Amino acid sequence: MCRWLAYAGSPVLLDDILYKPAHSVIDQSLHSKLGVETTNGDGFGIGWYEPGWGDAAPAIVRDIGPAWNNRNLREIAGHVRSPLFFAHVRASTGTAVQQSNCHPFRRGRWMWMHNGAVADFDRLRREMCLAVDPALFSSIEGSTDSEVLFYLAVTFGLDHDVPGAVARMAGFVERLGKDHGVEYPLQMTIAVSDGRRLWAFRYSSRGRSRSLFYSTRAETVRTLHPEMALMRELSDDTRLVVSEPVGDLPGVWNEMPEASYTVVPAGDGGDHMPFVPQPV
Repeated sequence: MCRWLAYAGSPVLLDDILYKPAHSVIDQSLHSKLGVETTNGDGFGIGWYEPGWGDAAPAIVRDIGPAWNNRNLREIAGHVRSPLFFAHVRASTGTAVQQSNCHPFRRGRWMWMHNGAVADFDRLRREMCLAVDPALFSSIEGSTDSEVLFYLAVTFGLDHDVPGAVARMAGFVERLGKDHGVEYPLQMTIAVSDGRRLWAFRYSSRGRSRSLFYSTRAETVRTLHPEMALMRELSDDTRLVVSEPVGDLPGVWNEMPEASYTVVPAGDGGDHMPFVPQPV
């Protein structure tokens, strides 16, 4: 599987989040503690929104090599400052190691990344692809289930209702899987953003989802750990969502419950809300 990180809040230098923490996502590319694989070296990607860009598309950089020794990634991280960015280190579940299969994926202002798998994707792929809006199909560049899930979510209304579109995507895949005798079709932790808000989902058909954590509110972290200089620069609504904690400071990390999602900045639903697939 994979490891990923999503950040939303005050603009920060990518290096402060990607490299400096003790168990950063770069460290996780070699030494994952909670992933299916310890090593996630089948490519990486980062995507970021520039401050004040409005509805402009995010910038994306992806490569097929491992993140831990990529000099270009280190160079970019030391010079780019962003209020919202994604980072993903890949462990392939069977599809080719190529740039078009690396996350995050992008369409217009939308950015998407995934950890997990569609069970028996080789059997379900044709019907999943046929369900994608024909106007979108030519935009699919790679061969992963993750990218097809993204375009299914776009097809099912991502532009207007993110939780609903992801729920309809999940409901479609589960129904299709069951029709083909696949008992547990879907395993997913997903991050998606339009540059203004970040949504993160944790769900699996089996109820044993891959790990996902969100950070405590910045004002609480400042109180708990006043020695953290970076926290003094961040707004109260700044949050990280991560496949596994990037450090071990007490009180900073909260595990996302099974079948739930979160939004940053937080809405009226609190830190997380229930996620239920919807039939299509």
